[in-house]
Amino acid sequence: MSKFGELGFCIVRTGALGIAISIPLWAQSSVAPAQQPPTPTENRPAGPTGARSDDVYVIGANDILSVNVWKEPDISRSVPVRSDGKISLPLVGELQAAGQTPRQLEQQITKRLQSYISEPDVTVIVSESKSQKINILGMVARPGAYLLSTSTTVLDAIALAGGFKDFAKQKSIYVLRRSPDGTEKRIPFNYKDVIKGKNPDQNIRLQAGDTLVVP
Repeated sequence: MSKFGELGFCIVRTGALGIAISIPLWAQSSVAPAQQPPTPTENRPAGPTGARSDDVYVIGANDILSVNVWKEPDISRSVPVRSDGKISLPLVGELQAAGQTPRQLEQQITKRLQSYISEPDVTVIVSESKSQKINILGMVARPGAYLLSTSTTVLDAIALAGGFKDFAKQKSIYVLRRSPDGTEKRIPFNYKDVIKGKNPDQNIRLQAGDTLVVP
């Protein structure tokens, strides 16, 4: 066997002059294979703000939505939800947005675009939440309208408003809640009892449109 065979070399000829280069065979196996370029979907941003939409938040009137259609800048845009709960988009037309989650609205927009675009990829994100609000009125430090999170309770709302003013009737607090049929329900809240561990069920989670009144 030749000396090259014993050492495990191979001969590679390159160039017009036929230059011979000897490369150990063991070195060839340690060379990492060239990486393949990423596919378009690997580089694809999740949406106009870099976040995916969700299926929990319920869109309401006055919310601002960022609608992104992948590779379709003429359709992608920021749109407000009108007071009638609808939005307007090119090719899509008018569409009911209020009462739907961003994920559900994505599906509606995708369905309408399929007549014009092959495999449309739609992302809907609530860029500004203006519909999920509660009102806190009466003898609190900072009465007014506040954005509502999914877990805000009556006690949370009182804290948001800076607590009570002097002479607030802490046993006579109530929540006004409008029902779907238009009627208004009054839900009592006795602060003194709740903080003592009595009637903890009065510390309800507030809903969008609720008004907390501290006499």
